[in-house]
Amino acid sequence: MRDSRPEYHSSYSLENHGLSNLNDIYWNLNTPALYEQIIRRGEGIITHLGPIMVRTGHHTGRSANDKFIVQEPTTEKDIRWGKINRPLAPDKFEQLQRHIEWHLQTQDVYVQDCFVGASPRHRLPIRIITQYAWHNLFARNMFLQATAEELLNHVPEFTVINAPRFHASPTLDGTNSETFIIINFAKKLVLIGGTSYAGEIKKSIFTIMNYLMPHKEVLPMHCAANMNTAGETALFFGLSGTGKTTLSADSSKTLIGDDEHGWDEEGIFNFEGGCYAKLINLSPEAEPEIYETTRRFGSILENVSVNAHNRRVDLMDASVTENTRGSYPISHVPNATRTGLGSHPQNVIFLSADAFGVLPPLAKLTRAQAMYHFLSGYTAKVAGTEKGVTEPQPNFSTCYGAPFMPMHPQRYAELLGKKLKEHQAEIWLINTGWIGGPYGVGHRIKIAYTRAMVNAVLDGKLKDVPSEQEPFFGLQVPKHCPGVPAEILNTRNTWANKADYDAQAKKLAHMFAENFKQYADQATPEILAAGPSV
Repeated sequence: MRDSRPEYHSSYSLENHGLSNLNDIYWNLNTPALYEQIIRRGEGIITHLGPIMVRTGHHTGRSANDKFIVQEPTTEKDIRWGKINRPLAPDKFEQLQRHIEWHLQTQDVYVQDCFVGASPRHRLPIRIITQYAWHNLFARNMFLQATAEELLNHVPEFTVINAPRFHASPTLDGTNSETFIIINFAKKLVLIGGTSYAGEIKKSIFTIMNYLMPHKEVLPMHCAANMNTAGETALFFGLSGTGKTTLSADSSKTLIGDDEHGWDEEGIFNFEGGCYAKLINLSPEAEPEIYETTRRFGSILENVSVNAHNRRVDLMDASVTENTRGSYPISHVPNATRTGLGSHPQNVIFLSADAFGVLPPLAKLTRAQAMYHFLSGYTAKVAGTEKGVTEPQPNFSTCYGAPFMPMHPQRYAELLGKKLKEHQAEIWLINTGWIGGPYGVGHRIKIAYTRAMVNAVLDGKLKDVPSEQEPFFGLQVPKHCPGVPAEILNTRNTWANKADYDAQAKKLAHMFAENFKQYADQATPEILAAGPSV
């Protein structure tokens, strides 16, 4: 067995996970060294200007039905058990762990010691053990890299073992399929198998942070964050495909992070050290900052089509999946802060890709409406983000991140409400979806218009603009916005048949009301009254 562990590495060894008899253990390889391993092993190819292109096989998105949390005494009462947080018995986890360890005895393994959480007070040391070299590069991109000095005393609080070639037996192991993502809070260990989709690594760590942070009175958030030239911070909540990454990566703003953050007593801090952007139909005109990362050494391009002769990528080609992805260190974005820190936010934006074509492109929310929409978390599932989703579907995902929230949504909502009240942030709803009709009839709002709305919000250009109340959801819609045609601000005016819009709006309002019944017993009368009229 050859161990490439540097001399400065901590004495904490893989023997704790029964992995001491491996053929080769590669510790904390840097990006060029991981490139060499990826090419040597045939895991990917180098494309024009240097990014690595990889294929994830059958799984081109998250396997939402294959995620479990071990049901054990230390966390059992805190977890909201159900379809999202499925319980797994401790003995089943122990059995799977043993089988994975046996499976890896003859495999090369790559180890990356890093951190999650840019706040010095709340950062968490983690260890990512992967069967594929490119997954280790993904971890190096996405999490906060440890310095040589930090590696001397790096003792991981949580460890992820990712073995995509190992497949579970549902009958024996208690899983839903051969694929599994299992978090054991008592053992501080995550097991992933049967899938090569790298997003499972990232989201398992996010789920862990979503459990740990509320115990410290820190709000974990599925949101992007940036700062304007005055140093004012804005948050962008939203699920995949709603525009978090696109709208936060603006050359006129300083990017803090594109997906996962914490809000503590000092301000905002990024959980990650990189970005994981959707690449389908990415253009240099509409999204120049992200586009440039697809031409940089160190970036990983998942399931992107590549010309075999000149190695140039085709970001418009969805023949493999709609969910093409790019992973890159945040340092690839020239206007990103290296600290990962920001002030308390002045503006909070909820993003929704409304497939019904009902919600206005821009609206201001009261604090009660903000709580209602945060708990609702309405958007559309975007094609490819999850297995089996081939076109946008209406979706309510509480806290704009239900698949990653172990606790009851009310816990996160209480923390958000407390933060909003304490720091007097203004709250906005921006629809990046369809107007002029539903999906298939209308058209998606131009990115240029959405950017103009965001800039108007962040630059304070809407403070004295008159507004009108939208009748179905009670939202205050500005009558005009710099850089945006006034006629699209009132969504009803964009429909050819106003009666069809009214019917569609009533349908969506009813869906909101039905979904919110699950929170009605814990919501205040003010929040309940902030919902749509049905």
